[in-house]
Amino acid sequence: MSLKNVSIISPEPGDGRNVVALGVVDMLAHTAKTSIFRPAVQADENLTDALLSVVSVLQTREQAVGVTLHDARLDKDNARQQIVSKFIDTNAEINPQIRVIVGSDRTNVGDPERFTFNADVSADLQSPVLLSVSSMGRTPDEIRETIDACREVVANAGTQVIGVFITDCTNSALPTLTDEFVSYDLPTWPLPLVELGSADTNVKAALDAFDEHVDKESLLNVLDTPFVPPTTPFAFQYDLLARAKKDKKTIVLPEGEDDRIITAANYLLQSNVVDLVIIGDRNEILARGEKLGLKALDQAKFVSIDDKHLLDTMVPKLCELRAKKGMTPDVALKTLRDTNYFGTMLIVLGMADGLVSGAISSTANTVRPALQLIKTKPGVSSVSGAFLMCLKDHVSVFADCAINLDPDPQQLADIAIQSAETAKAFSIDPKIGLLSYSTLGSGKGPDVDLVVEATSIAQNKRPDLPIVHPIQFDAAWSKTVARVKAFGNPIAGNVTVFVFPDLDAGNICYKAVQRTSGAVAIGPVLQGLNRPVNDLSRGALVQDIINTIALTAIEAQSNE
Repeated sequence: MSLKNVSIISPEPGDGRNVVALGVVDMLAHTAKTSIFRPAVQADENLTDALLSVVSVLQTREQAVGVTLHDARLDKDNARQQIVSKFIDTNAEINPQIRVIVGSDRTNVGDPERFTFNADVSADLQSPVLLSVSSMGRTPDEIRETIDACREVVANAGTQVIGVFITDCTNSALPTLTDEFVSYDLPTWPLPLVELGSADTNVKAALDAFDEHVDKESLLNVLDTPFVPPTTPFAFQYDLLARAKKDKKTIVLPEGEDDRIITAANYLLQSNVVDLVIIGDRNEILARGEKLGLKALDQAKFVSIDDKHLLDTMVPKLCELRAKKGMTPDVALKTLRDTNYFGTMLIVLGMADGLVSGAISSTANTVRPALQLIKTKPGVSSVSGAFLMCLKDHVSVFADCAINLDPDPQQLADIAIQSAETAKAFSIDPKIGLLSYSTLGSGKGPDVDLVVEATSIAQNKRPDLPIVHPIQFDAAWSKTVARVKAFGNPIAGNVTVFVFPDLDAGNICYKAVQRTSGAVAIGPVLQGLNRPVNDLSRGALVQDIINTIALTAIEAQSNE
């Protein structure tokens, strides 16, 4: 079967949900290497051990558990980050074919958001949902309303319910509920009441009930139905780390005096994601790291801008690269006092694969050395800045939001092509929309003409790229609007790469989407350079820096 993940959650977890979990895991364990994962659990629960008794991989309880329910209740966002990280690391360790995710258990501490949290985590782990709903004390209509309400919560989280177990049914209710839901738009499987006891370890009773009442062939067919996995911000961010880790690259950090930089560096070194070169005094940075409680910083390579051996190599190379600008050894030495120039020269000399800066310095100070020393790729007229916009269930590319004030048609065409390549590098299918106040000629004017000309240039250069132009943002974004404004156009409503006509529009829009929708904006990715150099916002958080370093490493992989 093609299924990778399946999540089992319930609005009222208890014996009924546990019967479902045990039955599904046991069934799948007989078809493929099956593991379990419990995103958030009580320390004293026993269901996890019962589930581990029927899996078909060697797996410890530590590998099966994410965070405690207490931690999840206090800080759900942080818990989701930890859960995704643990899930990815555990999968790498045990390499299962199928992963059954079983939601949190019933406790005496009320948490009105628990079901929503379990739905969100299912989306984070890119899993469809098998819903378990208790029939106890409910009429068929009330069961149906409960299922419908849960499906809405799951859909809002970004994933979908693919089947429903109706649990805790009395013997007399089983045939009634089977008939009642035979025409429901999802497969349903009524299960009898099985009292497992407080220990939740009566595995045989659960498996017997499941075997007797669930048509396994129909369930396997449901689980094998094609599923388009969502990409939530948490999933995307940790996928960056996993991809960077597969082929480690060396990234230069010129701003070793910044606490955010070294805190991010410590995390990445501790997680073995990248190799790092930090520019600055080793003893001073390690002393600062010790005060911050950072334990892995000594794994970095530290380089001083006073390193005579390096300067003896860098100065003549810099003079060679800038000979047409009259660069002399004395001016080169002064230039290399700038850590961004010094760090960029480490890339030129093959000592690093990419650079991340901008937590302290300006965008211009980050980009200028790269333009002068690394230069742009062949055929590229300018560098542009794209953001990876991590929305609730997918990732889009917005460009140019950082560099070019008023791009001409040639530059706009390059931005479109560069952004498509960025999308591909991060496993996004590039469908390009060149944005305007006009959709397919609904409005006229010089700004529309610019977009039309840019598209013509881009299509001549890259006829393989799907582009819709000119198009308004709503028609590019929404399938519903596209059916009205761009009927029949296969790209409208499905755009993944949004190319803005100027910096004003791009910068305003990405920040508006970021702040009003809760999207995570990763970037800017500086596009068009021969080697990856990426800029940070001076307001960057530690997580932003971690993300940017990881995506720089992935760009370096792509350059190979």
